[in-house]
Amino acid sequence: GCILFVEVDGRGIVGTGALRWSEPGRLELTKMGVKSDLRGLKAGEFLLAALIERAAAMKPDRLYLLTNSACEAAIHLYEKCGFQHDAELLASARHHYQRCDVAMTYCGD
Repeated sequence: GCILFVEVDGRGIVGTGALRWSEPGRLELTKMGVKSDLRGLKAGEFLLAALIERAAAMKPDRLYLLTNSACEAAIHLYEKCGFQHDAELLASARHHYQRCDVAMTYCGD
């Protein structure tokens, strides 16, 4: 996998995101976050686009993420950038994370 950081001039590192192979062909977007006091600068959108681009270069069969419904802003961003809710993935992956109640698969823009 890999870890990417996003930096804003004068503010330093404001966010990070990671990709990890969960099994052959399956790449999980994990641990994406932006400092809460610096949201609204589009750093999360920039970071997510860079993660999707890096994932494409890694050629997975599936790019997906698991999260919690309390992360409403992040879920909206994921939807905006081409992720779709995936009930089948949620059913099979729910046991991986205790608080996971949302699963999404990248389907492109």
